Amino acid sequence: MPMLIEHIDAIARKKQRGVLFIAFHPDENSDDDGCDSWLDYNYKKDRRRKGVLKWFKDHGIHFQECGHIASESCMLPYLGNIYIDVPFDESDSKYQLVCEYLENPDGTPRDERVRFYYLPLEIAMKNAHHDEPGFWDKWAETF
Repeated sequence: MPMLIEHIDAIARKKQRGVLFIAFHPDENSDDDGCDSWLDYNYKKDRRRKGVLKWFKDHGIHFQECGHIASESCMLPYLGNIYIDVPFDESDSKYQLVCEYLENPDGTPRDERVRFYYLPLEIAMKNAHHDEPGFWDKWAETF
């Protein structure tokens, strides 16, 4: 069943703050998940993604599926990205918990295939015109 998935920048504009999200990447040097490139990457079969989502659920971390930053020059398929509903605040206990799970003490990723990102509101606001009524309908007419 098709579903609407919000772009990460639209989520940031709705929240009126910078947002955290995760992107999952295939390991092109391994057939670990039966995947050797983006061409055949299936986020639904990605064991690492399943493990992250289970950990979030087990620890009360709210999340939702999200798309990449919206672009008027290309349309990307959904590749399993997840918005994490935790503020980017080093004093926040949920933020600390997420960081400890996803990153090593030096800030490097615990798993190179699980990328943890922060999108500042200032960057998200560059696409604020996408929120105007009818913007995407007009855009689709000339795509």
